[in-house]
Amino acid sequence: MPARDSATLDFYAAEAQAYAGRDREAENALIGRFTTLLTPGARILELGCGGGQDSAAMLARGFDVVPSDGSPELAAEAGKRLGVPVRVLLFEELDEVDAYDAVWAHASLLHVPRAALPGILARIARALRPGGVFFASFKAGEAEGRDRFGRYFNYPSPDWLRGAYGPEGWESLVVEEASGSGYDAEPTRWLHAFAVKNA
Repeated sequence: MPARDSATLDFYAAEAQAYAGRDREAENALIGRFTTLLTPGARILELGCGGGQDSAAMLARGFDVVPSDGSPELAAEAGKRLGVPVRVLLFEELDEVDAYDAVWAHASLLHVPRAALPGILARIARALRPGGVFFASFKAGEAEGRDRFGRYFNYPSPDWLRGAYGPEGWESLVVEEASGSGYDAEPTRWLHAFAVKNA
């Protein structure tokens, strides 16, 4: 099953400049927790970098960051901010093995159709080196659906999300809940998933 939703990609194509250029701070608190688990200069793949704010923050901390996005339009906008090439990469195109020390996927995998998510998480596990660190965030819910912009969201519960990661491959998986918002400015319950690949 494709791990993409055409209506969601169409939204980001049309709104790339506004989405990337909005006044959004990097997720510095989460990035701080994430990077304390890494060695200096670790190689990090960012999936769904959007406007590039988080990649910029990790580059500033001295990490070897590979920013990517499934939207060519967003990748172009992020490249303007970062001053480095941004890889156009759909989640199902990730086919590297033991290539990264860490993967950062803030507010991106939440667009993967539920049926495709376990397979994408398995691809990410393969791309990580042994002991690699993986962060992903999702808008919480009980059933998949769309927001007022027509974007698809998988809206997992904590238990559903743990099941999607599967029982094998991960040394640890912690799913935490937090309150916040997003591009739609709606109050949002977020799930933050920190995982470590088996060494």
